[in-house]
Amino acid sequence: MIAADMFIDGFFAAVAAIGFGAVSDPPLRAFPSIALLAAAGHALRFCLMTCAGFDIAAATLCASLLIGLGSLWLGGRIYCPTTVLSIPALLPMVPGIYAYKTVFALIMLMQHTAESDAARKYMDAFLLNATVSVSVVFMLAVGSTVPIFLFRRRAFSLTRRRSPRKV
Repeated sequence: MIAADMFIDGFFAAVAAIGFGAVSDPPLRAFPSIALLAAAGHALRFCLMTCAGFDIAAATLCASLLIGLGSLWLGGRIYCPTTVLSIPALLPMVPGIYAYKTVFALIMLMQHTAESDAARKYMDAFLLNATVSVSVVFMLAVGSTVPIFLFRRRAFSLTRRRSPRKV
């Protein structure tokens, strides 16, 4: 059952990533790689959260590292910059429900400032959801850029064709 859920999660992440990628107009050869990276990253995050008991931030870090490393590898194969592949693949992992709950709690807090119990409840919800949202987005950024810094020469030479060596 978990394998089917992982497959479905990865499939819908791939569909979303293709949509996000279409907005930024990458070359057509990049779409299969974007879909593969998004599906693998989202499925890994889902698996780590459900099977291994990781929290959403740690699972997102691992998944974004996978996407960052995968975009280096696939970018070299199709001569495409890593950011063209990684950014659309990362976007389905942005925590939309936590961001929504953050804004909702803030609005409710503003409406219930006179009632201390209700205000405290909404302030707690705001802080919790804002912390999760910010930490997940931060982990997305860290995980996707660490491979670029680790493999700096490779990351910045992906779109250059190698000339034959002179002997």
